[in-house]
Amino acid sequence: MADLLVLGIETTCDETAAAVVSRSPSGAGDILSNVVRSQIEDHSPYGGVVPEIAARAHVEVLDHVIAQAMADAGVAFSDLSGIAAAAGPGLIGGVIVGLTTAKSISLAARRPLVAVNHLEAHALTARLTDGVAFPYLLLLVSGGHTQLLAVEDVGKYRRIGTTLDDAIGEAFDKVAKMLSLPYPGGPEVERQAALGDPQRFAFPRPMAGRREPDFSLSGLKTAVRLEADRLAPLSDQDVADLCASFQAAVVDVIMDRVKAGARFFRERLGSGPTALVVAGGVAANGAIRNALNKTASDIGTRLAVPPPVLCTDNGAMIAWAGAERLSRGLTDPLDLSPRARWPLDPAPITPRA
Repeated sequence: MADLLVLGIETTCDETAAAVVSRSPSGAGDILSNVVRSQIEDHSPYGGVVPEIAARAHVEVLDHVIAQAMADAGVAFSDLSGIAAAAGPGLIGGVIVGLTTAKSISLAARRPLVAVNHLEAHALTARLTDGVAFPYLLLLVSGGHTQLLAVEDVGKYRRIGTTLDDAIGEAFDKVAKMLSLPYPGGPEVERQAALGDPQRFAFPRPMAGRREPDFSLSGLKTAVRLEADRLAPLSDQDVADLCASFQAAVVDVIMDRVKAGARFFRERLGSGPTALVVAGGVAANGAIRNALNKTASDIGTRLAVPPPVLCTDNGAMIAWAGAERLSRGLTDPLDLSPRARWPLDPAPITPRA
């Protein structure tokens, strides 16, 4: 059986990306190219992603990004085993651009189309980078999602916990905005936190100690806003200390919630996870990664985190998820519709009484 060679296309938010990835019959993966064009400069004046601007930017550059990815990989469309595209969830205008382009290439090259759930791509990336075996515990943390999932196989995911309000990445971005920090806010909060005192402000640790492994960030975000309003006008040190104290609270919450999630995992699956996998843009945060390394040890497993470039949105994760699905004979029709919402977990795990 020959290696699978897949082109992956990602356009769900504000990165236009394409990559070529190979998957051997044994399950080993190799990234042959990975091209990402960021739209940060386009959205910075607005302090966040503007959907119409994002969609137009994808239209303008996607063909060039795909051409570069193919050239960097040194392959032709006829060499490919399949074409994978993120079909959701995401900003629907961008999803339409990427999926329509993938359908066109699939039709012209006579290669199968694989519609990839963007969240599944994040969930499976650690199998590309670290060869993680099923089943594992996934902490998915991004601007729009915060979930704990049991990843049992390709296409088989069970939610253990989720956020009741804000996602962790969203909370980082909102704190950055209230402190007048540049966009994108998450990395800027992390940079400021490195200069601050994490013990200056006693911010709450929402949901800590609860049996249910869910998250809540709105109360913590409100506490930061109230403290910032009380201190206004803020000095540079005030901003650094607020960021450090906020980040420390988030780290504590994540460690507590992951431990609760690991208990649920063992109860429902009958054994511990092969690894604690962290995926999504927030996984690039160094303080969170360091804390989770200890947490993984505490729950009796290892930590697997893809390199930062593969934690944020990219084409390689889409190509890899496409290859994983293609290896199981899973393909999609050309009339498949893009999806703004696409739950990854149809069977959530609920706590025992």
